[in-house]
Amino acid sequence: MDTDYQDITRPNDLESYWMPFTANRAFKKNPRMLVEAEGMHYTTADGRRILDGTAGLWCVNAGHRREKIVKAIQKQAEKLDYAPSFQMGHPLSFELASRLTTMLPGYDRVFFTGGGSESVDTALKIAIAYHRVRGEGTRTRLIGRERGYHGVGFGGISVGGIVSNRKFFGSLLPGVDHLPHTHSPENQAFTRGQPEWGGHLADELERLVTLHDASNIAAVIVEPVAGSTGVLIPPKGYLQKLRSICDKHGILLIFDEVITGFGRLGSSFATEHFGVKPDLITTAKGLTNGCVPMGAVFAKQGIYDTFMDNAPEGTIELFHGYTYSGHPLAAAAGLATLDVYKEEGLFERAAELAPYWEDAVHSLKGVGPVIDLRNLGIIAGIELEGIPGKPTARAMEAFGKAYEKGLLIRTTGDIIALSPPLILEKSHIDEMFGTLGDVLKTLH
Repeated sequence: MDTDYQDITRPNDLESYWMPFTANRAFKKNPRMLVEAEGMHYTTADGRRILDGTAGLWCVNAGHRREKIVKAIQKQAEKLDYAPSFQMGHPLSFELASRLTTMLPGYDRVFFTGGGSESVDTALKIAIAYHRVRGEGTRTRLIGRERGYHGVGFGGISVGGIVSNRKFFGSLLPGVDHLPHTHSPENQAFTRGQPEWGGHLADELERLVTLHDASNIAAVIVEPVAGSTGVLIPPKGYLQKLRSICDKHGILLIFDEVITGFGRLGSSFATEHFGVKPDLITTAKGLTNGCVPMGAVFAKQGIYDTFMDNAPEGTIELFHGYTYSGHPLAAAAGLATLDVYKEEGLFERAAELAPYWEDAVHSLKGVGPVIDLRNLGIIAGIELEGIPGKPTARAMEAFGKAYEKGLLIRTTGDIIALSPPLILEKSHIDEMFGTLGDVLKTLH
């Protein structure tokens, strides 16, 4: 029997959707609905334009509703909507992988995933399996970092270090340890770019090696710039020291570049920006400009060959993958996105705007409850003094007031994070920080 679902579904029923990382009850009492987007702006259900200060969720690096990307997705959907990636393939996934490896010399293989969380779990699994096929199967321990964010898979939250993301979910993966985070307000407050203080904290990895022995450690994973925890900039020399210690002890180094990849720092990736080459790089977000979910793991030369050389011909070398690995629509979106980045010079644009952005960020010093300002590339962290007994309240007040004034910001704890699309103009920067300055002056 045919059923008219419009008869039994309330089109504006907000209760059915269990929203992610959201105060569901508060949102549903006062919903903020976005119904359209273009360029630097969203449009709300009540017709207001909202300046996007966060590139969606750190992902819309080329701006919203870009015609070239939209048309590429449409064209692909009309031609090949889906193709399996297990023992089968389609041309675009191979083309995209090839394009990506040309962006990063020294990385010759790409493994596709459905997003950042899957990229992290993939990299962790590759690291453990890599040591096993080399005959060092005792190397299973993983080392993350306090205040790190690596998605929401069990692997990602195990190596991650954000308390609220971990505390509800039991013991998580065994054999995981954490480095200390690098943020020290008393030594780093109001630093422009990389702090001078803190490089020595990488030496904590030597302590963990002494504790567990290198023969038991598979990999270290860090965000080059920690984003979701509130924009923590790596101290000078810190990442270089981690690389050196990992090399010394035969440990793989993984950079989580889900946020920093694809131009956010004014370079293609953080590995290029800092001059440090990890063994594996996790990406997502800006890979497809947020248009179709997709992630990718870059592998340094030699890792793939190790798997190929240690498995009999004709057998599966890595027992891992996803239904949507290299999805045709995502691959089409990725290729078009890379075209836009290149044709418009958006990474170079970010680098050119970074000094103007930095000055705008630090213009907020002394405004309202601001206790620290941090920046690198086109990223900013604005830390607010919290209200005793009410953590996050002040930042959430800023979030609500900014939205009412036509600006979308992101908050974590009592920290405001900004990461707008890389197509922004100086006028957008002026508007963004002008609005935010006005909001900060009114906070309780």
